[in-house]
Amino acid sequence: MITIENLSKEFLQGQQSTEVLKGVNLNIKEGEFVAIMGPSGSGKSTLLQLLGGLDVPTNGTIQIDQKYLNGMTEKERTIFRRKKLGFVFQNYQLLSTLTVEENIAFPLHADGKLTNEKNRMIQELIESVGLDGLNRKRVNLLSGGQQQRVAIARALVNNPAVLLADEPTGNLDRAKAEEILSLFLKFHHENKQTIIMVTHDIFAAGFADRIVLFRDGVVDRVISRKDGDYAKYLASFMA
Repeated sequence: MITIENLSKEFLQGQQSTEVLKGVNLNIKEGEFVAIMGPSGSGKSTLLQLLGGLDVPTNGTIQIDQKYLNGMTEKERTIFRRKKLGFVFQNYQLLSTLTVEENIAFPLHADGKLTNEKNRMIQELIESVGLDGLNRKRVNLLSGGQQQRVAIARALVNNPAVLLADEPTGNLDRAKAEEILSLFLKFHHENKQTIIMVTHDIFAAGFADRIVLFRDGVVDRVISRKDGDYAKYLASFMA
C-alpha cells in the first residue's frame, strides 16, 4: 500500500542545510492503523507532509497505492491528494461561516456539481460521525469535539485510500479525544481504512496497530500490537 525507501529531506536556511529525514525506510499495509511518535524535531511531521504530497523529498521514493509521488508534477500531486488522501488536522481547518454539511461537501465541488448520490454519501457520513441533526448548523457554533468530527467526515468524503492525521486530538480533553479515536477505529475496522496518525500522546498511539518511533530523522523502533512488549511499552509511558 505505502512503500517509503531511503527517504531524506533537507531544508535550506540561508547557507545552512538541515537534514530532517535521513534515509527513512517504512512499509505500511492497506487497512493498517499506524501511529508515528517521536520528540519535536525528529522528522515525524515532515514525513506526514511528504506522504501528503505537500512537499517533495530531497532523495528517496514514496509509493502510495501503486503510484510514485516523486515522479508527479505539482498539478498531478494536487489531483492525487484530492482523490486518494484525506487530511485531519489538530486545528480542524474548517470554514467557520459554512455549515456542517457545506464543510463536508467542500472537497467534492472540485469535481463539479453535487449529485444525489454524493448528497446521500454526505448524509451517511454525518450520521456515521454522530452529528445527525446538525447538518445546517454553522461549525463555529459547535464544540471542539464536534468540529473534529466534521473534519473527519470531510476527510473521508472522497473515500480516500489513506487518511493522514496530524495531532488530531491535540486540542481536545481526554474524553473528547477518546471519542475521536474511537471514530478512527470504527472506520479502520468497518471500512479497512488505512490511517497514519502523528501524535505526541501515547494514549492516542495506543489505538493503533503499530507505533513507529522516530528519533533524529530515522525510524528508531517499530512496535506492533502483536508484539509481546506492546502493552508493557504503553504502560511504561502511561505510568
